Amino acid sequence: MATHVDVLTPRTFAADRAAAIPWTLWCMALACTSAIVGAHWDISWHSSIGRDNFWTPAHIAIYLCGVFGGISSSWLIFSNTFGIGNPDRANTVTIFGLRAPLGAFLVAWGGVAMLTSAPFDDWWHNAYGLDVKIISPPHVLLIFGFLSVQVGGLVLALGEMNRATAEKRALLEKLFLYLGGLILITLTILILELTTRTLMHSARFYRVLGMFIPVVLAAMSRASGNRWAATITASVYTIFLLGFQWILPLFPAEPKLGPVYSPTTYFVPPQFPLLLIVPALACDLIWQRMKGAGAWLQSLVGGLVFLSVMVAVQWPFANFLVSDGAKNWFFGSHHFGYYVHPNSYLRRGLFWHPEEEAGFGFAMIMGQAAFLSVLTSRLGMGFGNWMRTVQR
Repeated sequence: MATHVDVLTPRTFAADRAAAIPWTLWCMALACTSAIVGAHWDISWHSSIGRDNFWTPAHIAIYLCGVFGGISSSWLIFSNTFGIGNPDRANTVTIFGLRAPLGAFLVAWGGVAMLTSAPFDDWWHNAYGLDVKIISPPHVLLIFGFLSVQVGGLVLALGEMNRATAEKRALLEKLFLYLGGLILITLTILILELTTRTLMHSARFYRVLGMFIPVVLAAMSRASGNRWAATITASVYTIFLLGFQWILPLFPAEPKLGPVYSPTTYFVPPQFPLLLIVPALACDLIWQRMKGAGAWLQSLVGGLVFLSVMVAVQWPFANFLVSDGAKNWFFGSHHFGYYVHPNSYLRRGLFWHPEEEAGFGFAMIMGQAAFLSVLTSRLGMGFGNWMRTVQR
């Protein structure tokens, strides 16, 4: 009987290797996902239980990002620095005598920053109290650490994507847009305390969004070339936040710190996701029709479209979110952290209007929001154009 035996020649081995997604990229994706899951789990832990112990599962999930990122970046740096005849060495840069793709160095720095923030965070809480604030020096260092890991993974995926054949590029593009969505989630964590539903009728709220969101949408759109890049990026954010919204309350928890103003018996999830997907879709549609226009004109139109659509959908939706109709498992407006006072704006379903927005103040701050939306759109397009040239 005749049998067929596949012979793995050097040529077929090289072809298979070229068609495969490097394990380091999958490791980066796992690291970034672990950080996002751990961060929202940790915020929920602080809101439901309090900071009872540094070695919580949520903290471990966060710092696994630094571990996984460190493993993959260390391998890339070690193998390219000392690997004789490594075919990937041509796609590397040299920093302090070490050779690796640029993204590997960004990931390595991010991992070091994350691991450095761990003892800093423990000391901070012991010195200044077991607070539930997101914006503190160790938390900012931690967030910028895993943001660096995410950007590094993004750059690594870009290098592979810009060198890849059409079939491999399609898969890499999906991974690239997924990582972009995780970066968007990270930025919304950084501004979480400035974007609660009690602020959604203030100009401050839209100024913060204009400062942080358009840069990601524009960068992903320019770098990937995908017609729906901004929409896909915002969809990743929306899917993750809905998952946290619906899954976390399924698990029991009770406060271990006081005073307890809002008793809870389960993990309190984050608020319902912002409707970023709607202005993202609007920007994709606009940018598709402005391909021949200059970058500044696209940024001007895209930034103003983002802000105007965001106001048009989020403002009325905020009215619903503070109503009794949103107090259910789907929208989750009945979830409150144990520290939320019964007389607070959040518990009473009221909007907070800063004094600086009285009179012409509101219009002035909305003007700042428009300016920032245009500016960050332009910065995102510039960064996206640079990312399209990344080869190593």
